[in-house]
Amino acid sequence: METRAARRAEVVAALGAVLPAHALLWHAEDTTPYECDGLTAYRQQPLAVALPETEEQVAAVLRECRRLGAPVVARGAGTGLSGGALPHALGVTLSLAKFNRILALDPLSRTARVQCGVRNLAISEAAAPHGLYYAPDPSSQIACTIGGNVAENSGGVHCLKYGLTVHNVLRVRGYTVEGEAVEFGSEALDAAGLDLMGVMVGSEGMLAVITEVTVKLVPKPLLARCIMASFDDMRKAGDAVASVIAAGIIPAGLEMMDKPMTAAVEDFVHAGYDLSAEAILLCESDGTPEEVEEEIGRMVEVLQRCGATAISVSEDEAQRLRFWSGRKNAFPASGRISPDYMCMDSTIPRKRLADILLAIQQMEKKYGLRCANVFHAGDGNLHPLILFDANDPDQLHRCELFGADILETSVRLGGTVTGEHGVGIEKLASMCVQFSPGELEQMAALKRAFDANELLNPGKVIPSKHRCAEYGKMHVKRGLLPFPELERF
Repeated sequence: METRAARRAEVVAALGAVLPAHALLWHAEDTTPYECDGLTAYRQQPLAVALPETEEQVAAVLRECRRLGAPVVARGAGTGLSGGALPHALGVTLSLAKFNRILALDPLSRTARVQCGVRNLAISEAAAPHGLYYAPDPSSQIACTIGGNVAENSGGVHCLKYGLTVHNVLRVRGYTVEGEAVEFGSEALDAAGLDLMGVMVGSEGMLAVITEVTVKLVPKPLLARCIMASFDDMRKAGDAVASVIAAGIIPAGLEMMDKPMTAAVEDFVHAGYDLSAEAILLCESDGTPEEVEEEIGRMVEVLQRCGATAISVSEDEAQRLRFWSGRKNAFPASGRISPDYMCMDSTIPRKRLADILLAIQQMEKKYGLRCANVFHAGDGNLHPLILFDANDPDQLHRCELFGADILETSVRLGGTVTGEHGVGIEKLASMCVQFSPGELEQMAALKRAFDANELLNPGKVIPSKHRCAEYGKMHVKRGLLPFPELERF
């Protein structure tokens, strides 16, 4: 049997022939920084890390890896939260960090053509002199890359009004595992044929390696104001979210935080949050001054009718940014109060927000772990942060069970196991709950159509029948919620 060392030597020799010496890492001290993404509970060092600087080098790396049968895991900034960039033990991590140039910005067509390693926020910074910006704004936007956003179909606090990545991308360019250049979408209003760009966005690096993206830019609104509303009851806050949307209002942002999360972020950024509230809603309106005034008034009426105990409306831009600073810093704030956290990501119908939050409170007692909640309330995308210590194997195990329970409960309430963080390795088992064997096979068939030998990010996103069968057996033993769907396996 070929040893790992021998396999590494073979891969390094092959890649060394197509990459300059400084663009190839294989010593343990050099590859350790690549052993995980934002899901730090799982780590694995790759055989080697390739850091190409040109598209020709990307193509050459892919051809050599295919020839050797070596798995390839594409990586951007490593901010993903589902283990999508976790290295393969016998594979190559393909870092695209050097693809960080904005190639073209056209204020007339309101588009930007950028390399995959350009930071999300950098696009808006470059477009700002033209009164434009890139709308999707994940909390990690200061660091995350547009290629990673496309891979995960990222959202952000303004996704309710302006959409996810898939709604803001016109065209993607990349390379297949054979090293063949491919393009999907178009810079025109429409593209002929099947919507393969829609397939690429959210494909988590399984179908092709993305190197270039053309995004839409939108005009910066003349004015934006934010409401901060306090509630003394979680169900009232959840009902208020549904009521705002039912009133025909589409806020620029509609976010919710529970009491534990509010306490954590207030201690970190001092945003002026109400620490006595059981839940806080942030509701933003943007547009012309007249539009904002009218919409703010309507939202205040709805929130008061739903039982808000306190309402503050930002008076200037500095105060608006301060209101949002807590929400934007929820993850680092959680890192200050716990050695580790696992950020879950599921989506439920808005009307079930209170149900899932109350269920999570019961799960805290069941698993003996704390959980702070922050989420895109407007579209029902939850981000429960389970707090634990990864150095304690028992805590990690209980954290995994806690996370699975949240995802399965979300499905039971009519939701899905993921919203914007992707499946990666984190939600593999939960995919068995939401999708039938036939549906999973259709997903696997699509991957094989692009990657017949399954070398691009293998072992992620789509669980095997065997894995689902094993999960079904463990499910009963763990005593989680009964799901008749598991009887299919």
